[in-house]
Amino acid sequence: MRFRAKILLAGKNNTGIVVPPEVIEALGAGRKPAVSVTVNGFTYRSTVASMGGRYLISVSAERRAATGIQSGVEGQEVDVDLELDTSPREVDLPDDLRRALEADAAALAAYEKLSYSHQNRHVLSVTEAKTEATRQRRIHTMITTLGGK
Repeated sequence: MRFRAKILLAGKNNTGIVVPPEVIEALGAGRKPAVSVTVNGFTYRSTVASMGGRYLISVSAERRAATGIQSGVEGQEVDVDLELDTSPREVDLPDDLRRALEADAAALAAYEKLSYSHQNRHVLSVTEAKTEATRQRRIHTMITTLGGK
């Protein structure tokens, strides 16, 4: 489904696409559907959120760069293609993180119970580390946070 949307800012770094209520109704999958979003030829997976009486799709800094959405500019208009995303949501684990989880049954069990977005948040913390020392520290923190050793 294609629509024209305005970009909304909330604070310094929170940017969202405002989704018209009629688009949500037409998708027919509830108020917070999993969706595939395409803006300016860039496609990503997300979930519609309901905040302050509006439906929003988050646009991270990385996604703003990929779509050409300007940072810090509210009210920009973009054409959005939105489709229901019914495929399974699975996070790709980097090898070192996979090995660490597989070495700790409690942490692995806790990780597997997390929602897709929470799994993704943990993995991004590791993969976005700028140094190997930071990466390994974040892996260790993740394992202990999940109840591991």
